[in-house]
Amino acid sequence: MMHNPPHPGEILKELYFEPLSLSVTEAANVLGISRKTLSAILNNHSGISPLMALKLGVAFDTTPESWLELQSQYDLWQEHLRVGTPNIKKLFSFSTSEMSSQAPI
Repeated sequence: MMHNPPHPGEILKELYFEPLSLSVTEAANVLGISRKTLSAILNNHSGISPLMALKLGVAFDTTPESWLELQSQYDLWQEHLRVGTPNIKKLFSFSTSEMSSQAPI
């Protein structure tokens, strides 16, 4: 797991908004969302939904999957900070050599 990954809003702000001098109003209009919604993402108060990932992918010529992966990494890290490593037993364990002999799922 990545350690302390940035919120996708930080990435959006630093890699796209600042270099392109985009305003929240201009980008919100292009994305078809409210300024409030976009501001919440840029200020790390809201996450990237699948629909937003699709919109950002088109607007910035990226993949929706990349935005969802950034959000997933951020969410996992935040949950890890909140609860730590879950204290549960493993249900199943196998070695790498056993994996190669397993049929694909």
